Amino acid sequence: MGKIIALANQKGGVGKTTTAINLAASLAILGKKVLLVDADPQANATSGLGFDIELPGVYECISGARKPSEVILQSPDIKNLRVLPSSIDLVAAETELAGREDSHFVMKKIIGELRDDYDYIFIDCSPSLGYTTVNILTAADTVLIPVQCEYLALEGLSKLLNTIRKIQSGLNPSLKIEGFLLTMYMRNRLNNQVAAEVREHFGPLAFDTIIQRNIRLGEAPSHGKPVMLYDASATGSENYLTLAREFLKRNRQKTKK
Repeated sequence: MGKIIALANQKGGVGKTTTAINLAASLAILGKKVLLVDADPQANATSGLGFDIELPGVYECISGARKPSEVILQSPDIKNLRVLPSSIDLVAAETELAGREDSHFVMKKIIGELRDDYDYIFIDCSPSLGYTTVNILTAADTVLIPVQCEYLALEGLSKLLNTIRKIQSGLNPSLKIEGFLLTMYMRNRLNNQVAAEVREHFGPLAFDTIIQRNIRLGEAPSHGKPVMLYDASATGSENYLTLAREFLKRNRQKTKK
């Protein structure tokens, strides 16, 4: 049975979608069967892997017009990577979900049909804490939280953590935090201070791997490829492959306990 990991942070621009694309791709390259679910109406994970954002996807699954198996796309570049795409239509889901009797459990039902087919299912949430994100957190086993190495990013974490606690107290008691990932790191005093605070506050929940600022990471989505296929020698490629190995190691250790 596959593990479902939501990537969430209500603050935009923290490297959430970049991490979704490149961690999913790295794990697939390392031999794991991976599904990336793009649950953000901006559809950046969809376009960032070279797919048309006009195709049916998550919204059609939520509305009941399509089954997930009918709209999942195979990556043309990575054998073990598939994508459940998004589109701007997903904006309507926020209102439509609120009116349904099973409102909090729609994504859980959709993903539940797929989890046996994959080792890992990553869900890229929108940068908000609205109905759709709550739906995803209800469906997820864990939450991976990218944290940009600046103080404003730290200040916004409290709202997300409060939302996670509320989900844990009701809709999904088994939800856990996968970890905090430091992103957009530069070697300067401010970034070092933020990194130190995250490690001090969250301890072993903070990944050892840090994602550095890297031009290639920003360029790769415009070519519809994860960074390791765009430029295998880039710092971003090395960072995300290192993260994937750390992710696998941590999950093996959890399984043994």
